[in-house]
Amino acid sequence: MKKYSAFSLLRNAFSHNRDWPEAWRSPEPKPEYDVIIVGGGGHGLATAYYLAKEHGARNIAVVEKGWIGGGNTGRNTTIVRSNYLWTEASLLYEKSMQLWEGLSQDLNFNVMFSQRGVYNLGHSLQDMRDIERRVGANRLNGIDAEVVTAAQIKKAIPIINTSPAARYPILGASLQRRAGVARHDAVAWGFARAADALGVDIIEQCEVTGINRENGRVTGVETTRGSIRARKVGVVVAGNATVLADMAELRLPIESHPLQALVSEPMKPVLDTVVMSNAVHGYISQSDKGELVIGAGIDAYNGYGQRGSFQTIEHTLEAIIELFPVLSRVRMLRMWGGIVDICPDACPIISKMPVGGLYFNCGWGTGGFKATPGSGWVFAHTIARDEPHDLNAPFDLRRFETGALIDEHGAAAVAH
Repeated sequence: MKKYSAFSLLRNAFSHNRDWPEAWRSPEPKPEYDVIIVGGGGHGLATAYYLAKEHGARNIAVVEKGWIGGGNTGRNTTIVRSNYLWTEASLLYEKSMQLWEGLSQDLNFNVMFSQRGVYNLGHSLQDMRDIERRVGANRLNGIDAEVVTAAQIKKAIPIINTSPAARYPILGASLQRRAGVARHDAVAWGFARAADALGVDIIEQCEVTGINRENGRVTGVETTRGSIRARKVGVVVAGNATVLADMAELRLPIESHPLQALVSEPMKPVLDTVVMSNAVHGYISQSDKGELVIGAGIDAYNGYGQRGSFQTIEHTLEAIIELFPVLSRVRMLRMWGGIVDICPDACPIISKMPVGGLYFNCGWGTGGFKATPGSGWVFAHTIARDEPHDLNAPFDLRRFETGALIDEHGAAAVAH
């Protein structure tokens, strides 16, 4: 490993780091690829990486309309967990969790995955019945989960309000100890660098404006940097899936909503886990920099804006203060918004399309970040073999015709 002295770092600062190697190349688009992945977020980059690593594909391009990590990958609250209710969803997220646990080593890039645990609070007898049901379902599927009491929660999180006189008294919670958080930017950078090392062309500032078809099959894409031919096209554009589907004259059962989050000023460590609550509609963790990372539900209206309404922020902070009155005087530093695609059953679409050679991975709602490696892994399999992996077969588009939905509104937590 090359070492840099203080003088070397200073010299490179004055030279604007001109001598530092790029983390990934910036190639011009080739006329043709075997596979084009539309969307340079975590899921798209993971798909390209696993296509190259697991399936030996080499002539791959990832086309991104902006810059790597500039979309929803860099606009989330970084929570990773696999404690979903239904077997189909929980096994998919558990595959992702297993990949998370070795991801830094696999990519040779520190994604700062911290398994600090996630608590899902219960505030009523019905909440606790639902928690016990979900914990039981998780254990049957080999996923770590346990029910904890209010006293156990207070011991682990001293600053939380467990008073019986609280507006929403805490009766208990589910706890997944293997769950936690990761650094969203690092995930995008790590997958981008690793994919590039395997020969994947990562083409930024290249917006797709059309999907070309002939005789019922995809033949390539039109972009702001010209036409690019391809035998297969995988679309992974969180927040804009319906826009890309329209280009292929497809209609997806998806709504797009703004989703907001915010962080506080940095402070000394006070919270070493993740706390989520459906009832008060908020969730919180503390970053390595000391900021409190706070999120809640989607804005009610449909839209593609990366900002939302002030009343949602107000409601979010009211929720957090219900749980942590000690934080009432902490100042907020900044807020941001992302765009979430939501399916009617709060589960994603990872599927072949009626157009041959066209595949869509979308509709993750607020569950996208935690699924990043697993999503890319199964989508790569689907594209490479033109058939779904067993883990994503239930998430085929046709489930909305057959009625075989996977209703995860409850376990998808506070956002929907």
